[in-house]
Amino acid sequence: MANQIPEPIIEEVKKSSDIVDVIGEYMQLKKQGRNYFGLCPFHGENTPSFSVTQEKQIFHCFGCGKGGNVFSFLMEMENFTFYEALKYLADRSGVELPESSIKKESSMSEETEQMLSAYEWLTKLYHHLIKYQKDGKDGLEYLKSRGITNETLEEFQIGYAPDKRDFTATFLTQKGYSKPMLLKTGIVAGNDSNEVIDRFRGRVIFPIRNALGRTVGFGGRTLQEDSGPKYLNSSEGELFQKSKLLYNFDLAKRHIRKENEAVLMEGYMDVISAYQAGVKNVVATMGTALTETQAKLLNRYADTVVICFDGDSAGIEARYKASLLLRSVGCGVRIANLDAKEDPDSYVREHGGEAFKERVLRTSDSYMSFFMRYQRRHFNLQVESERIEYIERVLKELSLIESALEREYYIQELHKEFGLSQEALMSQLAQHQKRLPASKDNQSNKSYTNSYVSVNNNKLYPAYVNAEKRILSYMLQDGYIAEKVQNELGAGFNLNDHKIVATHLYAFYEEGNSPDISLFLERLSDEYLKNQVIELAMSSDVQHSTEEEIDDYLRMIRREANQSPTKKNLREQQKRAEQENDPLEAARLAMELIELKKQTNDK
Repeated sequence: MANQIPEPIIEEVKKSSDIVDVIGEYMQLKKQGRNYFGLCPFHGENTPSFSVTQEKQIFHCFGCGKGGNVFSFLMEMENFTFYEALKYLADRSGVELPESSIKKESSMSEETEQMLSAYEWLTKLYHHLIKYQKDGKDGLEYLKSRGITNETLEEFQIGYAPDKRDFTATFLTQKGYSKPMLLKTGIVAGNDSNEVIDRFRGRVIFPIRNALGRTVGFGGRTLQEDSGPKYLNSSEGELFQKSKLLYNFDLAKRHIRKENEAVLMEGYMDVISAYQAGVKNVVATMGTALTETQAKLLNRYADTVVICFDGDSAGIEARYKASLLLRSVGCGVRIANLDAKEDPDSYVREHGGEAFKERVLRTSDSYMSFFMRYQRRHFNLQVESERIEYIERVLKELSLIESALEREYYIQELHKEFGLSQEALMSQLAQHQKRLPASKDNQSNKSYTNSYVSVNNNKLYPAYVNAEKRILSYMLQDGYIAEKVQNELGAGFNLNDHKIVATHLYAFYEEGNSPDISLFLERLSDEYLKNQVIELAMSSDVQHSTEEEIDDYLRMIRREANQSPTKKNLREQQKRAEQENDPLEAARLAMELIELKKQTNDK
């Protein structure tokens, strides 16, 4: 596919798409030294092992081994084809692609593309109706009564589906969409009479978008009390999976990353009101319980999540469950307080946006403070036995807190309230800490960004193998070094993988290319070879190289290549003995090798 697109166009798109900025839209990156680190989006982890190198424009995960450039990241993350990744980056950076010369490819099935297209048409239709047509008047009046401005209406593309049974089906079939496909999307529903009926009729429509901003479902709010459930979502399917989506994530993600904090709510109107009031880093679970997938998504973008659910009993229970889940994936948690009859939307409408930010969000409780208040609801503290059980439960939770300062603060709180000595409380706390599993990481109780994994990928290789790896790493970054190695060594590397990489690299420079690891990766079709190159590129920095060091590596590589056939034969026999689980024979052959080295003075 890449060969059908002019190379200068690909290069222009790549140069205008800084890999740190692009990946930073999907996850939180923290700079450490020359590189950026974060939690890998391709496998579960609590300690960051995902590294992005801005200078080399590549990424690599030391945990799962995935790596590549900005194109391959999007292809992996979004299941894009190369063209889709190129088109996305071109649109993002304002580079125009020569459409006539490109055969468009898609990683999605034709049916999935049709579903997305149908949702796009309906989003525009419903939004047009609520803004300009009599059919949408009821919906517009409802939103105005809730304080929604025209600007917000536009930003969220809110719409209205007329209260007509066949309005949507007629519109889409006239556009060429088949009824079976429409039924599968959940946009329309069937009945016993084999009719196709608009399931969202008579409802205000909230488009639900994926991370790329494409509508993948609808939420519909009825305006009539006797018209079924108050809120209705698209049915679960390939595109719409509530457990994986967060409402408003596409608009909020850059604000979440900037603030290093996400505000989590439960419903569409909560989010819309808060966003309109200036709280831009806000998302919602669409009225369902938070899932592990959603929690991990938030953890990739922010250190802290402020849970802002309804103030009623159900909201308090939901806060507790969400806080446990968020902490289990490594998020710091704060919990906003609302009175029993309040929700974020009603608070903003009654008190205003500034009051919401100052009195609700900025005064939110720490997790431990919320935990203590939550536990109080389950105990009668006037009864001695329940009071003791409550204190024990608080101390047990405190034992999981990493911060000594935070532990002492809450010990003081217990001391003041119950009159117990701090010594006794600390002693009991120590007992709980002793009972923790020895292998406990406690990672769930601290922000992942406080501690980065120290990545050391230097395995115990023979000296000549390390020499080949280091010199190839330098060659990837410096055309002069590559030319020197080509003249003095050619393809004389000892490992076949290294010979192949060197051969490709010589050809790359002979074409007149400057050192560009990201571009070089595009020339390789073999995934195994790409991963080899990425590991080599991440292993060392050419700025620290010297002429003497390079000459030493070349001598080491040549020396190994020129070793006697006897030595090579002994090594092969030793390896075979190890594979056949014959330690005595392997040890005997090792002794022969040592003697041979002494005789030849070859170290």
